[in-house]
Amino acid sequence: MGSKLIKTNETYRDWIREVSSRFRRSQIKAAVKVNDEMLRFYWSLGRDMEAQKEAYAWGSHFYKTISEDLRTELPDVKSFSPRNLLYMHQFYRLFPEAGIEPKIGAQLDNSVFTKQLVSQLSDVGIAQQDVSQSPAADEVFRIPWGHMIQIMNKARGDREKALFYVRKTMENNWSRAVLLNFLDTDLYERQGKALTNFARTLPAEQSDLAQEITKDPYSFDFLTLRKEYDEKELKDALMDRVQNFLMELGTGFAYMGREVRIEIGNTEKYLDMLFYNTQRHCYIVVEVKAGKFDSSYAGQLGTYVVAVNHQLKTEHDNPTLGLLVCKNLDTVEAQYALESSSQPLGISRYELTRLIPEDFKGSMPTIEEIEAELADPEGGQEE
Repeated sequence: MGSKLIKTNETYRDWIREVSSRFRRSQIKAAVKVNDEMLRFYWSLGRDMEAQKEAYAWGSHFYKTISEDLRTELPDVKSFSPRNLLYMHQFYRLFPEAGIEPKIGAQLDNSVFTKQLVSQLSDVGIAQQDVSQSPAADEVFRIPWGHMIQIMNKARGDREKALFYVRKTMENNWSRAVLLNFLDTDLYERQGKALTNFARTLPAEQSDLAQEITKDPYSFDFLTLRKEYDEKELKDALMDRVQNFLMELGTGFAYMGREVRIEIGNTEKYLDMLFYNTQRHCYIVVEVKAGKFDSSYAGQLGTYVVAVNHQLKTEHDNPTLGLLVCKNLDTVEAQYALESSSQPLGISRYELTRLIPEDFKGSMPTIEEIEAELADPEGGQEE
């Protein structure tokens, strides 16, 4: 509701809003700091367990024993279950260098802790001079613990894979549900894997970033289509779920339109889908084919890319990219097609597993049949 003053005095109203905004920002900062401190503690406990395990050669009840004793000392704390202790230990083992940062190291340079930790890092092959330069030294403490657990479950000891998902989570502010989606669809293995000619057709400083925004295969498992779907059904379904499609395409994709009309000489052409990537600052023409790749598709897509460069691209935009997504492809044919094109093109496959039988729709009642059922509760049966 608010007071009379806030309704009548604009200066006062603006001040109240500014205070409210400042408070929310401080809440966020406080939450981030609490999360950071908690994960640093979990990392340090994992480090301690590593040392304890080496020193006392614990048996199979290692985590259970520590859990019972910590719960006795700290009965109100629920973080010390055997499973969570196992995750803390894994966290340290996955990122053994993460706990040393310049701001912490400066305070602890002469401490017993630092000397012991540097010794441990040397044992796992990490040089002392490399510690403060580690890319994991700060970022692994910035995401929620629940996210980190899911990432560790997926990474299974693969440090680079875990860091990939940590960084993607931070870049895109992924919720746990979104993270789980990309973990399930093996984003790490698919990212940047499309067949492209970017290294040959783009400047060196642009080609790596362009490659990074591709995937192979693209996962269209957010769609449900009949088994013998056609191309129009596929494109219609993608546009019906355009937010899911944008999420699968990746960070920075903005949807510009479908069946975008463009004139090439005296001929009207229609681009399947047009996107703009705000990270790479370029248009991206996406053509989706429900069947196998044909080399003629690359020629058509290259023509569309040139047309967009002439008619839509400005001096502030980077060269337009073309992306062709097919059900399947012959790698050799695709490579030949890419070599023959002077335009920056990428070719990928897509996967779609949620298919329904052809006769499924026919087995569903029609609207007329449902209305008839409602009008005749007895179902038309004779006495």
